[in-house]
Amino acid sequence: MTASFRLPAPFLFSVPLILLFREGTKEVLYKKELIAFSLALISYYVIGIGDYPSFFATLLNFVLCLFYFNYFIGSNTTRYNLSVFIFFVLLGISAIVLVFNNYFEGVDGIRSLLVDDVILQSPAGISTTQFTFGYQLAAFTPFLLIYTFIFQKPLFIRLLAFSICLLLIYLGMQRSVFITFACSISLFLILAYRVKAVFFIAIAVFFSITFYNLVLQNEVNSRDNIVAKNINNDPEHNRSLLTAENLRIYSDYPLGLVFYGKTWGDVIYRNQVFSSGITSHNAYLMFITYLGPFLGLGFLLFIYNGVLRIGYQALKQINKRENALLICLCFSFIAVSINAAAHNAWLLSADGPTLFLYFSILHFDKVKASTELNQDSIL
Repeated sequence: MTASFRLPAPFLFSVPLILLFREGTKEVLYKKELIAFSLALISYYVIGIGDYPSFFATLLNFVLCLFYFNYFIGSNTTRYNLSVFIFFVLLGISAIVLVFNNYFEGVDGIRSLLVDDVILQSPAGISTTQFTFGYQLAAFTPFLLIYTFIFQKPLFIRLLAFSICLLLIYLGMQRSVFITFACSISLFLILAYRVKAVFFIAIAVFFSITFYNLVLQNEVNSRDNIVAKNINNDPEHNRSLLTAENLRIYSDYPLGLVFYGKTWGDVIYRNQVFSSGITSHNAYLMFITYLGPFLGLGFLLFIYNGVLRIGYQALKQINKRENALLICLCFSFIAVSINAAAHNAWLLSADGPTLFLYFSILHFDKVKASTELNQDSIL
């Protein structure tokens, strides 16, 4: 609010809703997830890295998001659907900001005002950096396209949505988003259409090539697009090299750095690949590097267990109308999860839309069960 008195955005927006418009029961849902998440944060941020501000900030985000779904949304289907709608509308607005940011320098001032911080990278949307905005694109683009399939929109709407996704990914300059988009959409088509998926994928490839040649090719020489970024990429810091070197370091400390009393700075001392102090840009690999295979994988399985169970059941019934919104959310979550394999941010850093998607999938079962119960009561 001022330079000396500041409130975290999640606290400012969530707490009034929870206190004034409470909907859920007194029971606290997701207690097991909260315990596992807290222990993972303590192990990683406090014991492993010694980063107390990140620990408290991430835990605050998690708790407030949990309370938001628990007490504000509760079993209210309307609030749930409206929350998801507003969430993706905001991601869409951020994508529109990206488009304008590519062509108008003054947009950086608007971005700075919206995030209340100094803009570090451009072009991007409502974020200070491009990689943070990449998580927004990773969540938004699969949801937008899969939504048109799941809800059986006309062909021209599907092609329009696909064109918008291609344009945003092209201007967003995030190669990882392109990969996550291609993987999530291909997986959806294979599960939903089986053999017919080959036909859809072939059309998508043909349409992408045509769209690129007719619409995007004239801007290839511009620095502000994904093609130019790939051409100008520094070969000495590509993801494959970083990952390989991270694995080599991990092989020296197979139980995890915390069990050897080491930090990342200790093990990359005089390492040519990580000379600038960067990490491997793989959130999962860094987590396992710090906590090791037993503790690290244990936390991962426990935290993701609920989402994996719900997602698996939904994917088995992918063509059921009542699961339509859940399917869109699941593939959006799959996309941001894949994206985390090329960046540091992920669920346990509460960066980007990952945390909201995590709870929206977990909570879908609660809302659905309540809706079915009310229908049974009426009957």
